[in-house]
Amino acid sequence: MFNRANKKALPIIIGSLLVVAALIVFSTMYSQTPKPARSTADSAENKAAKPAADDNTDKLVMVFPAGNVPKDLNLVEDKMNDYLMKKINATLDIRTIDMGSWWDKTGLMFASGEQMDILFTAGWMRFGDEIAKGRYLPLDELLDKYGSGIRKILDPSILEASKVNGKLYGIVTNKEFASSKGLVLRQDLVDKYDIDLSKIKTLADFGPIFDMIKQDEPGVAPLQARADRSPLTFMMQYGIFDMLGEGPGVLRREGQSTKVLNMAETPEFMTYAKLLYEWNRKGYLNADATTSKDNEYDAVKAGNAFAYAESLKPGFEIQASRDTGYPMVSVELTKPYTTTADTTSAMFAISRNAKHPEKAMMLLNLLYTDPYLLNLLDWGVEGIHYVKKSDNVIEYPAGVDAKTVGYNLNQPWMFGNQLNSYLWENENPNLWEEYRSFNEQADKSKALGFVFNPERVKAEIAASLLVEKEFMPAFNTGAQDPEKIIPMYLSKLKAAGADKVVQEKQRQLDLWLANH
Repeated sequence: MFNRANKKALPIIIGSLLVVAALIVFSTMYSQTPKPARSTADSAENKAAKPAADDNTDKLVMVFPAGNVPKDLNLVEDKMNDYLMKKINATLDIRTIDMGSWWDKTGLMFASGEQMDILFTAGWMRFGDEIAKGRYLPLDELLDKYGSGIRKILDPSILEASKVNGKLYGIVTNKEFASSKGLVLRQDLVDKYDIDLSKIKTLADFGPIFDMIKQDEPGVAPLQARADRSPLTFMMQYGIFDMLGEGPGVLRREGQSTKVLNMAETPEFMTYAKLLYEWNRKGYLNADATTSKDNEYDAVKAGNAFAYAESLKPGFEIQASRDTGYPMVSVELTKPYTTTADTTSAMFAISRNAKHPEKAMMLLNLLYTDPYLLNLLDWGVEGIHYVKKSDNVIEYPAGVDAKTVGYNLNQPWMFGNQLNSYLWENENPNLWEEYRSFNEQADKSKALGFVFNPERVKAEIAASLLVEKEFMPAFNTGAQDPEKIIPMYLSKLKAAGADKVVQEKQRQLDLWLANH
C-alpha cells in the first residue's frame, strides 16, 4: 500500500519516466537510420534456437553509405550475428546512411560520441581531412594483432596507400584498383532506336542521342544527374586529372608535367561546363537535377531516365542491370587509370567512437578470409535471396528478381575481399581474373602512392569546400552559364585560400617525387 507521501509523488515519478522515455525515443530516431520491419520471410533453421548473447558479447556498430535500406536487412543481420557470436563473441548493428546526408549524419554521430566501431571511408571522401580531425584510429597495431588474414591477402603497396604520416588509417577493399569513366544506358532503348554506340568517342557525341530520347520518349530524362555528380564530375575527376586528395589542386593525367593546377582554371573545365549548360537548356537533364540526392539508378529503375555517368570496370553492366532492373550497356569514354584514390576508393576505418576496436578488426579480418560471412553481407540468405547454381555462382530463387528481392544491397565492391564474393549466373565466370588484368593494364598516375596531408591547410580546404558546395551544383547540372559564373567561382576560391592549398600540394608532391 502507498502512504500519502507516495501518492503525492506518484504523478511526478510517472511524469519523469514519460519524459525520459520520450527523450530516448527522440534520440534513437534522430541519430540512427531507421531499419525496415523484420521480414516475415524466414526458414525453419532461422526459427531454431540461436546462440544467446551474454555479458561478454560485444556489440559492434558498422556504418556505411547505401542508397536504400533492404527490407530484409534485419533478417540478414540476425544470420550474421548467429555466426559472429560463434566466431568472435560479438553482434553487429548495421546502419546505412544515404550519401546525400552522409556528412551531416556522421558529423552528428562524432559530435555526440555515438558508437561507431567500423566506418566506411575512401580517398574521395575527405580521407585526409577526417584523419586530421582525429576521427579515425591508427590501425597498425590492431592489424598486426588481429588482421593476419588481411596482411596475407593485400599487397603491402596497396596497404601503404592508406597511410598518412606513416600510420595506417584504412583497410582497403580487395577489388579492382583502376577505373575508366563513361555512361551507362538502358539497353532496351538503345536497341529500340538502333543506336550505334561504337561511333561515340567523346561525351559531346551523346548530344544527338539525347535529343532523340527527349523527342520520342516523353517522361524519360535522357541524362540523369545530381547536384554533386554528373558527367562533368566523372570526366574531370580521374578522367582527365588526378585529384591528389582533398581540396583544390590537380595533376593532369596526360604528359609528363608534375605541375599542380587549379582545375577551375583549366580549359577542360570550361569545355565540359559549357556542354552541360547546353544540354540543360535543351532539356536533356532531369528537372530536379540541382536538388536530387537519389541514386541515378533509382530513376532508371522507376522508368524515368535513360542514362547516367559512372566509373566503369569489368562486369559493371551486370551490376548496373541488377541496380536498375533493366538490361544496361556502358560506353567507355576514358582509358582505365589507376590513382591513389582508386586504390583507396573503398576502405573501412575504425573510428575514435569505437567501443570495441579489437573486435572491429577481428570482424574486418573475417570479411577478407571467410566467404560465408562476406556473402551473407553481400547477397543475403541462401534460399531466400539467392540460390546456388554451383559453388561460386548464384541466381535468384524462383519467382524473385532484382526488383522484388528482399535484400538488394548490391555493394560487393565495398566489403572485404571481393574476390571471394559469389558471381551471378549472367556474369563472366572469369570476372575476377579480368579484374587482375584490368589492374595490370591500366595507366598509372605519376602520383600513384602519394597521399596528401591536409593538416597545414585545413582552414583553406574547409573554406574552399564551402565555395565548391555553392557553385558545383550549377556546373554539374548546367544550371547557369559558365562564362559568367566561372570567374565568380575562381574569385571566391582564391579568397578562400585555394592558391595556398595548390602550393601545399605542390610542395608535398615534389618531396614525394624526390623520394620515389
